[in-house]
Amino acid sequence: MRGFTLRCVEPRDLRLRLSALVGFEAPRYPAPAPSVIDERRRDGYTEQLVSYQSGDESVPALLLIPGQPCGAGIVVHHQHHSQWHLGKSEVAGLQGDRWQAFGPPLARLGAIVLAPDAIGFEDRRRGGHGTDARPSDPGDYFTTMCHQLIRGRPLMGTVLTDAATAHSALAARPEVDPDRVGALGHSMGGASALFHAALDTRVRFAVVSGAACTYRRRMERGTGIEATQVVPGILELCDLDDIAGLVAPRPLLLCSATEDKYSHDAPAIADAAAAVYRSAAAPEALSHARFEGAHGLTEERFSVIVDWLASRLGA
Repeated sequence: MRGFTLRCVEPRDLRLRLSALVGFEAPRYPAPAPSVIDERRRDGYTEQLVSYQSGDESVPALLLIPGQPCGAGIVVHHQHHSQWHLGKSEVAGLQGDRWQAFGPPLARLGAIVLAPDAIGFEDRRRGGHGTDARPSDPGDYFTTMCHQLIRGRPLMGTVLTDAATAHSALAARPEVDPDRVGALGHSMGGASALFHAALDTRVRFAVVSGAACTYRRRMERGTGIEATQVVPGILELCDLDDIAGLVAPRPLLLCSATEDKYSHDAPAIADAAAAVYRSAAAPEALSHARFEGAHGLTEERFSVIVDWLASRLGA
């Protein structure tokens, strides 16, 4: 059970096999415009509370629209942190950790930012809307995963369908160049960004923070695996180092930390991906920023991520 057993497989074939395993297919239809529920003027951008349909799910999200759009769009996936009551609101800087609030600075750089709630978080919890922590949150989230699995679909399939729909919604906006839409996330959100960028070539650039640890290393060290990343049979096909290589030749920034168990073998993942990027004649498109410290984001890492994205946005 080792990802390298299939490294001779062509990227397109691996992408197709992995997409089938998780139950993902990129949308083939024009994205409907999200419904605007509320709107507020912020410093340098407009914040809209929106909702749109993704498969059988209605997805609430916050859309940040800059005063002077630069033509780029970014889907920002929120973290887990065992805070099921926080999702889009943390990305938008309304609640939670300020170093998770990527939405405002990116909007002020000119990017249109879409921050959706992941399934089971904030307004997509089984108990209904709100940002109040509830005792039922952990059990409700576990139940959501179980219900998905007995239908034959890992939770990752829904996460990726949601990510692709969010991407489509941004790409369809008149102010956005479809070839300038990317993805960003930390921790659980980083895994969502990585899998989506790997399987959906419409994602033109990606930032993956705190989410570079192979399945095999997690199993060796007894490290937990978040529900969205529980994909039955995945190790018979590939591992995170193979998946990271599927992003090539598109720009990818991996951020990791030395004491972060969820980034434990990030250097090995970066090395494996670098070989693929070299084969694709795009070695400069891959970056790995390794920091001292633990899992949580810091001001330093936040700044490195925003600066890297600014260079992609032409800011």
